[in-house]
Amino acid sequence: MVHSHVDCFCFTRILLLYSLFVLAFAEAPYNFCSNTTIGSPIQYNLNNLFLSLHSNASVSNFYYTSIGNGPDRLFGLYMCLDYVTNVSCQDCITMASTDLTKLCPEAREAVMWEELCEVRYSYKDFYGQYMLNVTGNLFTDINMMNISEPEQYRSIVNDTLGDLTKQAAFGSLANMYATGEVPFIDRTIYALVQCSGNLSAEDCNSCLHIAITEILTCCYSAIGARVMGTSCYLRYEVYPFYGDALAPPKNLIAGSGGRKKWMIIILTIVSVCLAIALLGYCVYCHVNNKRTQKRRKDMKDQESPNISLTSICEATNNFSESNKLGQGGFGSVYKGLLSDGKEVAVKRLSRSSEQGLREFTTEVQLIKKLQHKNLVRLWGFCVKGDEKLFVYEYMPNNSLDVFLFDPKKRVQLNWSRRLSIISGIARGVLCLHEDSRLRVIHRDLKASNVLLDHDMNPKISDFGMAKIFEGNQSESTTGIIVGT
Repeated sequence: MVHSHVDCFCFTRILLLYSLFVLAFAEAPYNFCSNTTIGSPIQYNLNNLFLSLHSNASVSNFYYTSIGNGPDRLFGLYMCLDYVTNVSCQDCITMASTDLTKLCPEAREAVMWEELCEVRYSYKDFYGQYMLNVTGNLFTDINMMNISEPEQYRSIVNDTLGDLTKQAAFGSLANMYATGEVPFIDRTIYALVQCSGNLSAEDCNSCLHIAITEILTCCYSAIGARVMGTSCYLRYEVYPFYGDALAPPKNLIAGSGGRKKWMIIILTIVSVCLAIALLGYCVYCHVNNKRTQKRRKDMKDQESPNISLTSICEATNNFSESNKLGQGGFGSVYKGLLSDGKEVAVKRLSRSSEQGLREFTTEVQLIKKLQHKNLVRLWGFCVKGDEKLFVYEYMPNNSLDVFLFDPKKRVQLNWSRRLSIISGIARGVLCLHEDSRLRVIHRDLKASNVLLDHDMNPKISDFGMAKIFEGNQSESTTGIIVGT
């Protein structure tokens, strides 16, 4: 119950600050639109791209994908600020997609920054690339209040942003995100830096240094500012604006007596609404804590071996880029070699993903109990702190979508091999539905969740969204849409 009280307290402060910001600092979106236009086939792909981004925003704060083939193919991504919840992230992606449609009609390339997220698309594949500081690709916004001792303040801001850049790009976590607080006379400076997940550590470092140069040039004496680039973001203020440290800034309510009176009325109404929301949230915290404790107990009871984080780090060369097999909305997959010589694939769930303990527990329970040649085999798992890891048998031919959507690899799928893959998938589904002691509906069966072994035999994977039916149950009703 201690955690519940703390969560409720933080929730109240976050909502209060959010309400104040909406009233005082609502801004228009920042966007860049190319002059080149698109035709109807690409427009159709663009609509599908926005749908894909919106769908994945419910489970991850970053996603990169492509839609279509040939000259009509479009590449796109979204990036939500790391401290934003997945619900807020999805809402922001929806708003950005709508604004892009209105503000950049038929543009072949476009970037949109909302308050909490970025959406970007292009007819060129820009994975692993960032755009330099050129007109239209870098947006700046400043807090209009100036600071005394600007030279000293500028130096501290520069050092703080530089240290956070190193931490985000090259630190022990190196997760493209870092925050920090440093004292300045009678204030505290709060700062945040973040890169999009498609950049390398070196490019993240370069992108943020360009942003730092821009912010120290344009916003010399500003008390707070932010830079929104196509691939990175930074911000600093003298009040908390991220995470659990959120608190209303000083002098936020200012102006004439009439304005103060209206603000007091509005805040009173907001406070009443927050009190009602807080009561419901505290109940949710209490119930959710009990469920979490039960899930953790269930994890300890699993039959699969609990592989240590140290062993997994050694097997994957500390999750090096050279071992990386791919990345999706859930996180990243790495190739590993265990101490006994066994080749494995390690799925590392993203810390920002809401594919949390419930989906993790479901997958461990199901894969261990469902043994079939067309279902992927789970060798073990690891839960430590924020890390949630699966250790699967290694599939050297990756997933089916790699062959289907690659023009060069697609030729390997002759009709005989296609029929064999289809039959294998069908046998796996039949095992789930009819031939196992558990009746399981996968609910996220797609080409990227079908893995291929040395002989191109298919194996169904990723059971995080699966639903178990009991006994002779053959029907179920749900109000939640899952899967892609």
